[in-house]
Amino acid sequence: MKDDQPRVWITGAEGLIGHHLVLAAKDYAPWFQVIPLTHKTLELTDFAAAEKRFLLDRPQWVIHCAAVSRAADCQANPAAARRINVDAAVYLAALAAESGFIFFSSDLVFDGRKGAYVESDRPNPLNLYGETKAAAEEIILRNPRHIVLRVGLNSGASLSGRRSFNEEMANVWRAGGSVKLFSDEFRCPLPASATARAVWELAWPGRAGLYHLAGSERLSRVEIGRVVAARHPELEARIEVCSQKEYRGPARPADVSLDCGKLQAVLSFALPAFSRVAEL
Repeated sequence: MKDDQPRVWITGAEGLIGHHLVLAAKDYAPWFQVIPLTHKTLELTDFAAAEKRFLLDRPQWVIHCAAVSRAADCQANPAAARRINVDAAVYLAALAAESGFIFFSSDLVFDGRKGAYVESDRPNPLNLYGETKAAAEEIILRNPRHIVLRVGLNSGASLSGRRSFNEEMANVWRAGGSVKLFSDEFRCPLPASATARAVWELAWPGRAGLYHLAGSERLSRVEIGRVVAARHPELEARIEVCSQKEYRGPARPADVSLDCGKLQAVLSFALPAFSRVAEL
């Protein structure tokens, strides 16, 4: 790498999407010097340390993937979830006020009563994770240079082998268990490799704003599970079909499918249908 290459921070580089962003940069953004950041190399809630590192690296772009992304973890420790998902994100966006900044939000900012959500639909999250993402994106979007991506479920291979939903399912089946999946909960999943490619195509001046990024196919949790099972013929995949009506935990949105027409119009490739992808 050359010292004069523009630098890009990728936070959460050990996570599923962060890892795929690092891998995809070689093909889709070789002109960038990628600086992968993990909690071991930089504690993002240590704002003084983050500012010191930012002033040293002077990144032209910050792609902020790091988050407490599991709803159960957010509910178990609300203060930590807000500190990481809101405070750290907003602070990084402030450091990058004159730079490019891409923030990963979620389809879970919606209540799931409508489906096929467009960017102008009003968020109404049902859980704390969604609340933190909605709070952060509202502040970050005040900067006309910055990008917020509301992302659907992502699949793929992670460094740990347990970060994506397809890995979680496969691990249960590998251990001889079965997976309970809702027939009446809908998402638009896509491979993390496609997410990474789309992000690199957005990392250009003039493409700021709010975008939805998800697969082109609306599927129930059961249908998603069957796609994953078909990709693992070596496993005895067992799926138990159930309904949200039987669920007794915190409220879950029924249909957070996303309309990605705005983003699709600026991409050089078609967002994939999950049931047709060769690799998850």
